[in-house]
Amino acid sequence: MDNESLVLRCRLGDRAALTELVRAWHEPVLTYVRRMLGPGRADDVTQEVWVAVVRGLPRLKDPARFAPWLFTIARRAVATRLRAEYGEAALDAGAEPPAVPDGTEAVLDRAELFDGLAALPPREREILVLFYLEDLSLEDCAEICGIPLGTAKSRLHRARGLLRGQLEEKP
Repeated sequence: MDNESLVLRCRLGDRAALTELVRAWHEPVLTYVRRMLGPGRADDVTQEVWVAVVRGLPRLKDPARFAPWLFTIARRAVATRLRAEYGEAALDAGAEPPAVPDGTEAVLDRAELFDGLAALPPREREILVLFYLEDLSLEDCAEICGIPLGTAKSRLHRARGLLRGQLEEKP
């Protein structure tokens, strides 16, 4: 069943439709949040995303645009968590921002890729995760990030270059 009909059924109070919608999208949202924050903080933020989705479904204007709407909510939840953590780090003068290690991958090349991804600034990391790992179109990425399409394209280009530089620095 497609997202649009699931959203419409959810609006009518169909709990089975909500279960199906969560089942279909939980893993992509969790993956996105994990890539942005690291595995230790992803579960809580993902839970916050689903609470916001359930509360916001009645206000979703275009049910056919569920995926960009969902990732916009996830992006805001990640940004809120990052702001809170960086604010706490600023209070602790000697502390550095928390590292975002990704040790979940068993294959060395993949682990290096994710380590390089984790070392990128959040904006560049985000566009790469949305475009390559979540397989969203550039138009959807731009909508989720709240930026013009041209900015999304240039950010993606810059992110690729930064990631390439990160990977080339590795011994």
